[in-house]
Amino acid sequence: MSKFLKIFAPAAGGAAGVLTMAYVLADQFVVDIPSIAPVLVSQANAASTDAAENEPAATPTPEGGFGLGREALPEEVAAWDVDVRPGGIGLPEGRGDVATGEQVFAEACAVCHGDFAEGVGNWPVLAGGFDTLANKDPVKTVGSYWPYLSTVWDYVHRSMPFGNAQSLSPDEVYAITAYILYSNYLVEDDFELSHENFAGFEMPNADGFIVDDRPETEYTIWRTEPCMQDCKDSVEITMRASVVDVTPEEDGAEEEAAAEDAADEVEMAAADPEPAEAAAPEADAAAAPDPELVAAGEKVFRKCKACHMVGEDAKNRVGPVLNGVMGATMGGHDDFKYSSVFEEAAAEGRIWDEAAMAEFLAAPKSYMKGTKMSFAGLKKEEDIDAIIAYLKSFGD
Repeated sequence: MSKFLKIFAPAAGGAAGVLTMAYVLADQFVVDIPSIAPVLVSQANAASTDAAENEPAATPTPEGGFGLGREALPEEVAAWDVDVRPGGIGLPEGRGDVATGEQVFAEACAVCHGDFAEGVGNWPVLAGGFDTLANKDPVKTVGSYWPYLSTVWDYVHRSMPFGNAQSLSPDEVYAITAYILYSNYLVEDDFELSHENFAGFEMPNADGFIVDDRPETEYTIWRTEPCMQDCKDSVEITMRASVVDVTPEEDGAEEEAAAEDAADEVEMAAADPEPAEAAAPEADAAAAPDPELVAAGEKVFRKCKACHMVGEDAKNRVGPVLNGVMGATMGGHDDFKYSSVFEEAAAEGRIWDEAAMAEFLAAPKSYMKGTKMSFAGLKKEEDIDAIIAYLKSFGD
């Protein structure tokens, strides 16, 4: 027998055996299907009958409807019906005072909005901005711009705190709203807001809005044939939001920027030292603020900007200008109306030295009892040192 037949004969015999077995099994499977199918159909019909018996009665289809779904249950409607309208319609029962609001605000809101609603970085400012709406750059805050207190309560209740929305109780929302009013000097420190007195509170800018009549008065002017002449050949991006600083930066970015600015200042000073004959005495050099500390103080001072200004063209806001404050008499600005406790300090001749300023910045209300300043104080000693260094950099 040839070598080819020795290899091919066994392979052909094995293939024939496999094909024969496959044919037998396939024939058996086809024969058994009719006996299995009735069982499966019976089970499916039984399951369908059980589901139909347990399904609630269908709601009649409203006229013109599509016959889909059902009417919402009262509790389902209540879960969505959380809006509050002007006049307090929709408010839940509850109450909260300014003191409680300050505590809750510090825990839940201050990380973005500052300890007394002045805003941190580019996060929204909630206090101040009065008499700025007609300016080129108006400061639109709750006090200066928002027309209805119900919007404040509703927004805090729905969307705050950032990242943990709707975690506040109604009483906490009342308290936060009361504290925001207090931060805008619209109520006293003993004020309590509740569902009972809510409707009686009117916001300063309630009359600052008008009905939009542009569809009738202006749209017809704009909606004409478009001008297709003197168009630019191309449109280019000239600036990006990250460059013009209109969005909040990531954590740590501001600190890095401040450190880089301070390092640049040090390098510039090293590269271009002043002539020896113009050098200040050693005592004056020792008293000069550390550039890095000043840069850090500028960052921390953002917590103060809502009420205080420094530098050229600084003006009094809710608080006085702080140019030259270090070493000056407390309550010493003649053109600012201080609270009585500062007037007494001025009469006593008390001075803003470093020790006094540090103690005041740590706990303003404890150091100067009776002050109207609502700032809770700086918790970190390094922040206090930085602010003092920053204030020292501004003369009269």
